[in-house]
Amino acid sequence: MDEYSRPARLDQIFSALGDPTRRNILQALAQHPATITEIARPFRVSLNAISRHMMVLEQAGLVRREIRGREHHCRIDPRPLREANGWLEHYRQFWELRLDALELYVARKYEASKKRRARAKLR
Repeated sequence: MDEYSRPARLDQIFSALGDPTRRNILQALAQHPATITEIARPFRVSLNAISRHMMVLEQAGLVRREIRGREHHCRIDPRPLREANGWLEHYRQFWELRLDALELYVARKYEASKKRRARAKLR
């Protein structure tokens, strides 16, 4: 995947993950592959609505569909999740470094403040 298509791909992945129904579908498919009918069973929406959710997940590369006769068998494809996690991990490290520096700064300020108060009491 080239440098220019990566942001668009991440947009698709995060957009697909932005919907709670799609996240629940992925969670179910992480347990085991299922047909569209099996996937739709626990949801209070139409089969057509689930099919539309599945199309979004497929377009993002999160789900693979295999058609056997009249049944559509679906399974999760974790590769896009790893890609999204890689992007998130970069920013987690970025913020952890900054938060560690902030924590050190606040601790030093606090200690300096304690010392000033202790000296003020001695006067």
